[in-house]
Amino acid sequence: MENLLIPSPQGTTRVFVVLGDPVAQVKAPELMNRVFVANGVDAVMVPVHVHPCELPTVMPGLKQIANLDGMLITIPHKFDVCAHIDTASEMVSLSGAANALRREIDGSWSGENFDGLGFVAGLMQQGHDPAGKIVTLVGSGGAGVAIAAALLQAGVQRLNVTDLSKEKASRLAQRLNARYNGRVDASVTPQLQDADIVINSTPMGLRETDPLPFDVDRLHNETLVADIIMKPAQTRLLKHAAQRGLRVHQGIHMLAPQIEMYREYFRVPFVGEHSVGENPRY
Repeated sequence: MENLLIPSPQGTTRVFVVLGDPVAQVKAPELMNRVFVANGVDAVMVPVHVHPCELPTVMPGLKQIANLDGMLITIPHKFDVCAHIDTASEMVSLSGAANALRREIDGSWSGENFDGLGFVAGLMQQGHDPAGKIVTLVGSGGAGVAIAAALLQAGVQRLNVTDLSKEKASRLAQRLNARYNGRVDASVTPQLQDADIVINSTPMGLRETDPLPFDVDRLHNETLVADIIMKPAQTRLLKHAAQRGLRVHQGIHMLAPQIEMYREYFRVPFVGEHSVGENPRY
């Protein structure tokens, strides 16, 4: 997409935010603002840096801003933000986390989680169908829980959820197994030898000095190594995996499909669209 500039906001401009700690790595504002400009929508998305201890104070204030129509949520707020949702989607209820909030016409706030759906869509677009595969997911944070649920919906054969907190991983496995017939197991050490796909859903890799989340030398030669970190695009994990000759899957592939999901969720019309899905605020 060409580089489009955001017009100066006016009194009529609708506002969207991305909440996180940190926020320097977020890509959604750039991509969503391109969508707004390309479709002639008077709206802007900005990153908002919120420390975890301040979230209970910040959220009620944001919800009272009359021209704020939606929020995207990134680390580490995807669990705690659920306390501020009036209506949760099935995916939010299943995963216990949300990454998008929308103001409804009646002023209430609904919540959705597109992380897992976006991740699976990105896999499919890159030719990596997870159906029938053995998958290891390292990290059961806000993105990881959604990815786990979406992978099961997509038909993975078995899912190993790994977290440094065995209790945290076990709670997720128990919740998912109630619906998916025992296809999930939990562990502290990732099961790597027989995995077809191994996914890093931890923050390890945001910095060049971060340790690797798992040992790529233990993977078989056909394993796909995926990372959900978007900046840097080539994390140390992906570099090491590529050097070993393994296939890799970058974090941007999780976000790219979500942009259209966000557009639809926030009821942002696109060029040529009329009444279907249109938000009367625009």
